[in-house]
Amino acid sequence: FYTDWAWTSYVVFSISQTLMLVVGATYYLTFTGVPGTATYYCLIMTVYTWVAKGAWFALGYPYDFIVTPVWLPSGMLLDLVYWATKKNKHSLILFGGVLVGMSLPLFNMVNLITVADPLETAFKYPRPTLPPYMTPIEPQVGKFYNSPVALGAGAGAVLSVTMAALGCKLNTWTYRWMAA
Repeated sequence: FYTDWAWTSYVVFSISQTLMLVVGATYYLTFTGVPGTATYYCLIMTVYTWVAKGAWFALGYPYDFIVTPVWLPSGMLLDLVYWATKKNKHSLILFGGVLVGMSLPLFNMVNLITVADPLETAFKYPRPTLPPYMTPIEPQVGKFYNSPVALGAGAGAVLSVTMAALGCKLNTWTYRWMAA
């Protein structure tokens, strides 16, 4: 099961993490107006995900790639865009969204490469009965055609622009609510 769905899970987690990062980071970045806030937000989220990683391990899942400091470089890129465009919100949405969407799946793949393949481990250290997710299965040839990084980065780049806009928009909604 794990080996069969590894790339699919990777793409889904890359996109979902990208969207979580870009909404929160742009919200806090535009709320404070201080470049560096996105990186700080990513640091906090990284610590949260480390806690979650402990839970995944406790449950026995081999999903190492869900969690690592892959958020930080993408947050730094967002801060750099905000600083370089002289705090222009529209540039932040367009350039920052695309950069975060394209970079996080790339950093996430560096993570995934370092994970031991469960099937390889299962064959190296056989047990009398293998759990269902370690059962050998035929490789899925040609799934996604090219690379899950390209798929995650392409989808992430498109969706992140919308989510960056949402992050900026949340500020105006917050102010209206406060003024009421």
